Amino acid sequence: MTTNPKVRKYSGHRNRPSEGSAEARADAISRIRNATQGQPSVDEAQPGAQLDDIKREGLTGRQLRIARRLAQKHGLAATSDYDAVRLLRQKGIDPFQRTNLLDLAAAKPSAQNENKNAKDKVSIKLPQAVGAEKSNLPGPELSPTERRNLEIGEIQKDIARRRRRKLFALFARLAVFVFLPTFVVGFYFYRIATPMYASDSEFLILQADGGPGSVGGLLAGTQFATTQDSISVQSFLESKEALLLLDQDAGFSDVFKQDWIDPIQRLAPDASLEDAYKLFKRMITIGYDPTEGVIRMEVAAPDPQTSTEFSERLISYAENRVNALSGKKREDQMRDAIQSFESAQEARKQAQEELIELQLQGAVLDPENVIASLRSRITEVEILVQDKELELAALLDNLRPNKAKVDGVEADIARLEKVLEDLNAEMLDASAGENSLARLSVRIQIAQADLAARDMMLQTAMQQMESTRSEANRQVRYLTVSVNPIPSQEPTYPRKFENTILAFLLFAGIYLMISLTASVLREQVSS
Repeated sequence: MTTNPKVRKYSGHRNRPSEGSAEARADAISRIRNATQGQPSVDEAQPGAQLDDIKREGLTGRQLRIARRLAQKHGLAATSDYDAVRLLRQKGIDPFQRTNLLDLAAAKPSAQNENKNAKDKVSIKLPQAVGAEKSNLPGPELSPTERRNLEIGEIQKDIARRRRRKLFALFARLAVFVFLPTFVVGFYFYRIATPMYASDSEFLILQADGGPGSVGGLLAGTQFATTQDSISVQSFLESKEALLLLDQDAGFSDVFKQDWIDPIQRLAPDASLEDAYKLFKRMITIGYDPTEGVIRMEVAAPDPQTSTEFSERLISYAENRVNALSGKKREDQMRDAIQSFESAQEARKQAQEELIELQLQGAVLDPENVIASLRSRITEVEILVQDKELELAALLDNLRPNKAKVDGVEADIARLEKVLEDLNAEMLDASAGENSLARLSVRIQIAQADLAARDMMLQTAMQQMESTRSEANRQVRYLTVSVNPIPSQEPTYPRKFENTILAFLLFAGIYLMISLTASVLREQVSS
């Protein structure tokens, strides 16, 4: 069995008798006394029983080796180490007595030569101090059970000592990396930080009611109609432009440059625009709720009145921006509609001028009616000629026709044919040539169709302009303040307890992450 080196060292220096072998050792001592006094012991004729008693004493290997050397020194023929102990005790020699051990150590260099004359030697006993005999006498070795219990106790003490050392190191690291920074942060929030007063306000952007049947009218009055405008206003209030306006009108940077503000929240006298903008984003908190369409704004300042003034000015900036956004949109839509209407008017005017020019060119207001009248006249003359021819045929059917009547009818037919020829010639002149009435009529018809189309386009442009005007009126945006900023009577920031707990959790998380990383790296390196 492997033993602890510390236990070996301890057992080598202290040879105390074990509790389990007290009776056996007492019997051995009584036998030694009987042998010394010349009285035979009870077990003298039974060596086997004596060996069993010696084995039950729990002697160690070192003690057995010492007994063998003493037996060799005194010339005793021992068959085993236990037999050597038995023979020495029968001879009246305690193999574990200090004097015998000292003699054995002195006789070690020439043990073989001195063993022959061991009986003739006289042991030298030095004077001992009073009370030193008990402390100087070595005791027997510990039993295996006691030695195992002692080793277990030493291991447990070492483990406890290591645990205490590791626990102390852990608390030291926690104190340096977690508790001390948390204490510093808490001390700043409770003792150094300048109290800030916040003013809350809520406002929303509304749209004008739309007309019935329009898509804008369906969404008007809801949060979906002004989502883009609300997001634009939120971005504007968080921009550097709003900071410049607020700094110009209310002196935002000058307020935070005062000496009584703590160094962390105070602006330097020569602070740049970027530094002021970082502080502005910390002091101005704006949130947009898309489900309700409400913009919530919180403004913090060292003074309640200053915080309220900042909030009111930012709301006025947002209102101006909303009006500018909707006004520009309305102007663009109306400008396009007016331009379309003016273009339609100009095109209709040109079509009218072309029609009038064509009518003046042929000196006829309606060439088509002129041609139709010529056609009707020709038709009437042809009918008269046909009637006269029928009348002449009826007169000629008589056996003795009236010559005067026949001559009159023939003369009428000749005159009607002459008129018909003139009308056909006039009709031919109206239908042929570049300046004919037919060509002029076609051109006038084209001009009239163009004029009708222009009239329709003008009417459409007019309707579009009216609808655009109505839509522009519906697109008007209004900024309505639902919650006005009120000066706070108690400081809102810093939130001392919450910020301290948050700092503790933050430092503890960082320490835990670094510890886990170091443990993983140490494990990887060791493996």
